[in-house]
Order: sequence, then structure tokens, then C-alpha cells
Amino acid sequence: MCDHTTPPAVGLMRDPDGFTAFAHAQSRSLFGTAWLLTGDWHASEDLVQEALGRMYRYWHRIDRIENPAAYAHTVLVRAFLSQRRRRSSTERPVRELPDAPEREPDHALRITLADALATLSKRDRAVLVLRYLEDRSVEQVAVDLDRSPGAIRVQSMRALSRLRDVLGEDTTELVHP
Repeated sequence: MCDHTTPPAVGLMRDPDGFTAFAHAQSRSLFGTAWLLTGDWHASEDLVQEALGRMYRYWHRIDRIENPAAYAHTVLVRAFLSQRRRRSSTERPVRELPDAPEREPDHALRITLADALATLSKRDRAVLVLRYLEDRSVEQVAVDLDRSPGAIRVQSMRALSRLRDVLGEDTTELVHP
């Protein structure tokens, strides 16, 4: 008999395979955020793996976390911000991004946005992605990045201004009806 009063997160904590189910359920969302942060398919995959690896290490304490999915995104962003560039001597940066998945509704817009985000600092990218693309509140972003809400507001304003400088003031031409 199924107990419908148990919240889904509690069921994951008791299930030894709960992490696997969690990772499968969250991978796509985490990858989307990682791609927006890095602008690179392979770096995004690596970042998701790193974030999930960090989550797995502390999975036995997941019951202390109110929203594991949101926390996974926080871990992902923190991993991105602390990441050191590790390129081997055979890897070279490229001017164009790899092809995006075919199912994307507006391929050109996503590439334009990724290119524009890539010109910003890591912190500016993290703030904009969390605030506007992940639709988090200023307070949530402040907690995620360990900053004050006022600092997040100021950084959001400045990062948006820098993004407008890159994209141009009239961005209506970027969005096709």
C-alpha cells in the first residue's frame, strides 16, 4: 500500500537508488543551465557531471535540504564559478559554438544569447542566468551565490547593461515571431 502523505523527496532519501532517479530527473534542466553558463556542449556535460558528483558525495544528508533540485542548480553554479580552465595542449578555442539540438525553437537566438553571455564575467553570467533564465528571485540568487540581495540587484543591473552593450539596445530584431 502506498503512503500518499510522504513527500516525494522523503521517498528519494529512503531509496538507495534515489540518487540515480534524481540525477535522471534533473540532468536535462542542469544541462540547460550549464550550457547557458559555458556556451559549450562538452563543458556543459562536464559541469553537470561535476555538480552531480558533488551532490552524490553528500546524498546521505539530502533530507536536510528543502529543495534538492534547486540545490543541485546552486551546486552547478558554484562549480562553474570555482572552475579553473583546464585545457590540454591539443584543445583550441573556437569562434563558433557547436550545433545546438535540432528541437530548439529558436536556434539563432540561443546562439546569439550564448555568444553575448560568453563576453561577460563568470559572476555576471551566473547572476543573469539564475535571475532571468532560471527565474529565481533576488533573494534566492543571493543565497546561491553567498552575496547580499543588494549586491545581486546592483550586479544584475550592471550585467544587463553590459549585455545590452554587446547585443545592442534594440534587441527586438533578435526575436522572430
